Amino acid sequence: MKSQTRMRVNENGRVVIPASIRKQLGIRIGDEVVLRIEDNELRITTLKRNIERAQRLVRKYVKPGTSLVDELIKERHEAARNE
Repeated sequence: MKSQTRMRVNENGRVVIPASIRKQLGIRIGDEVVLRIEDNELRITTLKRNIERAQRLVRKYVKPGTSLVDELIKERHEAARNE
């Protein structure tokens, strides 16, 4: 999914993301986007996509059927008992 277009930066430092690219990236009006410099290039993604990426990474290290929320609550209860 390679797309390329040329844009000019306006006097306020703004660049408009063309509708076709927003559509490819799943960016909708009101979405929060994340800008990141990687390998000396600007990368744009949505906050939602960043969260999904983080969830995929964490799933690699969690046994199927394990609830991290339940684990955290259990740890907090144990810590409270030990105070």
